[in-house]
Amino acid sequence: MPARIRLQRHGKKNQPFYHIVVADGRAPRDGRFIEKLGTYNPLTNPATIDLNFDRAVEWVKNGAQPSDTVRRILSYKGVLLRRHLQIGVEKGAISQETADVRFNEWLQAKEAKINSKRSDIENDARNTRKARLEAEKKANETKAAAVAAKRQAAAEAEAAAKAEAEAAAAAENENAEGEATAETEAPAEA
Repeated sequence: MPARIRLQRHGKKNQPFYHIVVADGRAPRDGRFIEKLGTYNPLTNPATIDLNFDRAVEWVKNGAQPSDTVRRILSYKGVLLRRHLQIGVEKGAISQETADVRFNEWLQAKEAKINSKRSDIENDARNTRKARLEAEKKANETKAAAVAAKRQAAAEAEAAAKAEAEAAAAAENENAEGEATAETEAPAEA
C-alpha cells in the first residue's frame, strides 16, 4: 500500500492538535508513522501550520498520497504549487529561475493576504473591546444617574418630613403657649 500523508490527532477533548505525518496506508490513524512533517493547530485564527516544506515536497514527489485535509494544507502552504512548477522544469516547459520567480510571487501575495487577515482580526477584536467598554461606561453612567436621583428623592423626602415635623412642633408650641397664656389669664378673671 502506498504511503499516505495524513493528520495524527493529539490534544485534549474539544481541543484538537494535529501532527502531519507520513504513514503506511494500513496503519491506524494515531498509530505508527514513517516521518513527522509538521503540526497543524486549527484552534487559532488563522490556523497555525508548521511544516517541513522541503521534506513535504520530496514525499509528494515520491508519490505519497495526501488525505483531503492535508491536501488543502499543502496547497495553502504552497507545496503542491512547488511540485507543479518542478514538473514543468523537469519537462523543460519553464526554466528553474522562472519557476522560482513564480513561486516567490505567489508566496509574497499569500503572506500579504494572511497578514491582512491577521490585522483585520486584531482590529475587529480591538473595536469590539472598545465598543464593549463604551457600553459598560454608558450603563454605569445611567446606573449612577438613577442612584443619584433616588438619593436626591430620598433626601428631599427626608427634608420635607423634617420640615413638616418642625412645623408641627412649632404649631404645637404655639398652641401650648396660647393655652398656657389662656390658663394664666383665666384664673385671674375668676
